[in-house]
Parts: sequence; C-alpha cells; structure tokens
Amino acid sequence: GKRIGTLETLALIVITGVLGAALAKRQGLGVLRKAQAEAAAGRLPAAALVDGVMILLAGAVLITPGVLTDLFGFLCLIPVTRGWIKSLLWRWFKRAVRRGQMRMSVSIRAGGVRRPYPAPPRDPDLREPADRQLKP
Repeated sequence: GKRIGTLETLALIVITGVLGAALAKRQGLGVLRKAQAEAAAGRLPAAALVDGVMILLAGAVLITPGVLTDLFGFLCLIPVTRGWIKSLLWRWFKRAVRRGQMRMSVSIRAGGVRRPYPAPPRDPDLREPADRQLKP
C-alpha cells in the first residue's frame, strides 16, 4: 500500500475481487454443468468435483487482499493452469500414500451407525431374528 498508494491499493483489491467473483461464477457454472452431465451418464464426476473445490478456493483467496493470493486465485480459475495444479496435487497425493504418510479409509454412515462398507440390501420377506425384534 505504501508503494502504490492507499487509493490505488483499495482499487486493486476491489477490481480483483469483482473480476475474480465474475470468473469464479462463470467457471463454477461450467463445472456444475460438467458434473451434472457426468452424473447423468452414470460416471462419478470426480474431476469436476476437484475443479469445483479449486474454484471455490480461488474465490475465497481472491477476496483476501494480497498480490500473491490474487495470483494463486487467478491461476486456479484458468482451466489450463488449474489442470497443471491438479496434476501437481495428484502426484503429491500419490507419493504421500506410497510413503505411508497419508492413509485413506471410506465408511458409510447410515442412521447414525458407522459401517465400514455398505450394508447388503434387505429382503422385505425376511424377518429379523426374535432376539432383535423391537418390542412395543
């Protein structure tokens, strides 16, 4: 702020915020359409979800004042550089998993009960064992 002046700094913050919000909205809507199309085709929209998270992150850092945060935010909004950042993150993630620095587990929570895997579908013709039936 001291180098370029207070008014110029405030103008820069407002301009990057407005421009970033407009770009994030445009990119976000495009990613949403892509995710919907993939889901409708029966595919998991994993890449679109990662893009969506990156666009959300970009919008958040563009609101934050600062030249470096604005640069990072705009890089996350541009599809080409976003793809480059995603590939770097993916390589880092795979390396961390291989080294044992990061582990993943998946669980499904249904009705407040934590299950390590999906419960098999229930057959409506089968009754619960007598010891597990609810008593009024």
